[in-house]
Amino acid sequence: MSTKFKLLSSQPAFVDLSLLLVRLAAGGFMFTHGFGKLQKLVNGSFEFGDPIGLGPEISLGLTVFAEILCAFFILIGLFTRVAAIPLIITMLVAVFIVHDGDAFGKKELGLFYLVNYLVLFLSGSGKYSVDKLILKK
Repeated sequence: MSTKFKLLSSQPAFVDLSLLLVRLAAGGFMFTHGFGKLQKLVNGSFEFGDPIGLGPEISLGLTVFAEILCAFFILIGLFTRVAAIPLIITMLVAVFIVHDGDAFGKKELGLFYLVNYLVLFLSGSGKYSVDKLILKK
């Protein structure tokens, strides 16, 4: 293939590099987003919303699990598809329950995260990941 048309192809190297970038951004940014919630949990401050009726303590715990642990797994590419599931659920709750009546601008970031986690769930972690090292495929 001619050099000038390589950017128009979807070569596997570009796909794997793209998945790495999506994982680093979606995992890393969410990890920092959840850090304040982790501090609340560690400090015993359970003032948190209860959007689906589980109680504020459980809601905070599940959110911290998703936004810290699952986001870290996404970041390094470990159990990527499984780790994406709690993050997808968290973003669905955030966008369609917590911010249901809000303007699109309030939902936009949650929707963006949701799409990224759906992509990672469907595609997996790619070549540059711990999953790849473990599976050795």
